[in-house]
Amino acid sequence: MTYFGPTVPPNSALRIAYLEDDLLLAQEVSIWLREAGYDVQHYADGHELARAVERGGADACLLDWMLPGLSGPDVLCRLRLQLGGNLPPVIFLTGRNTEADVVQALESGADDYLVKPLSRPVLLARLQAVLRRSGAAQPSARLRLGEIEADCARRQIFVQGVRVDLTDRETDLALHFFQNVNRLLTRDFLIQTLWGLRPEVETRTVDVHVSALRRKLGLQPEAGWRLVSVYGRGYRLERSRGPDDGPPTLPPELDD
Repeated sequence: MTYFGPTVPPNSALRIAYLEDDLLLAQEVSIWLREAGYDVQHYADGHELARAVERGGADACLLDWMLPGLSGPDVLCRLRLQLGGNLPPVIFLTGRNTEADVVQALESGADDYLVKPLSRPVLLARLQAVLRRSGAAQPSARLRLGEIEADCARRQIFVQGVRVDLTDRETDLALHFFQNVNRLLTRDFLIQTLWGLRPEVETRTVDVHVSALRRKLGLQPEAGWRLVSVYGRGYRLERSRGPDDGPPTLPPELDD
């Protein structure tokens, strides 16, 4: 089973300012982003990107660290001074992987930090996550899976009309599964996406959260949906009955 990445695209109008001086990598990543529905503008010069973002030309920034001229951290510093609270989300994409580098970037105001070589599904998931937190991206309003209904915008999940009390991490996990029905989500992918760069997180942590989610949402075969463990890999949410059923759908009142 192959994981193909998130299937719910962000709003097509979202603009990404991308700073990278490796043109081959920039071309590849730009293709990933455009295929996911983003409007991407690539820059090889930090001054040019900063000027564009200061004019309101981006909903999020992806910054390389080491560049000739204005480096990624210098760009972030300039944008913070110029934009203050209006700074769009910033993710560093860099080959620098020391703990000190990560701490420096996050303390300087970055929202996330990914180490090269980049993973397409992880990058797209992490970008969507920071956009969602900033209020720029709104996933499909609601998803319905049998007796389970998820209000993605409000991050609320209901079973038979009753709201289920989930932690923030459990909610993130549930929404990832609901938006990727029948696709394998590996433990490594979930750790990178939901827990970020935290070496203390073990695969057992994912298993514990999945077990809690299975119990709280009743994801058992008799309920029509099951959260299946794929030995040595991860988990997949799938239907347990109803061969004619399709993927999750919008409620009738929202399906317009």
